[in-house]
Amino acid sequence: MIPGGGQPNMQQLLQQAQKMQQDLQRAQEELAQTEVDGQAGGGLVQATVTGVGELRALKIDPKAVDPEDTETLADLIIAAVQAANENAQNLQQQKLGPLAQGLGGGSGIPGLPF
Repeated sequence: MIPGGGQPNMQQLLQQAQKMQQDLQRAQEELAQTEVDGQAGGGLVQATVTGVGELRALKIDPKAVDPEDTETLADLIIAAVQAANENAQNLQQQKLGPLAQGLGGGSGIPGLPF
């Protein structure tokens, strides 16, 4: 409510909403460009994902490859990708969290991932 009982300036509110939307879009674009890493097995397997979780690279140290035990290698790959995605989620919260709060974050606004 505006002090003195005045009505909110709708033009100003629309401008603020448009700016928040632009900031959100810019943050989402930055996330899509930013890469984060995750690793498993003490670095034997490393995964790189974008800030939105898209797998970009996977490095496997030859020491991790045992033809008799492909299950362990598969587990290491899964763990590395999961670690990278967890780092991507943390990055999303850092980038988008303040914007979500500005939009009344957690209020179920359609199209927002939080």
